[in-house]
Amino acid sequence: MTVKSVAAGNTQLLRTAREASDYLLNSWPGKRSPKHRAALQACHDALAGDKPAMNARRAFIAAAREVDVFVSDKTPA
Repeated sequence: MTVKSVAAGNTQLLRTAREASDYLLNSWPGKRSPKHRAALQACHDALAGDKPAMNARRAFIAAAREVDVFVSDKTPA
């Protein structure tokens, strides 16, 4: 997934649940809403092997759209 990197002013590619979790914890530009918390939990569940990574991806995209940082779910070529 590609998101806006608020601090750097450009975009950032997130490839793993770990990278998404780090973004949620350290680079999140908005309020810590219920969607943010759900995305963080989904990432942790995926990292623990308790839930599929696709669940984390969907939850992260929903949260990123909420704060307008979501750019794309396509991997750049």
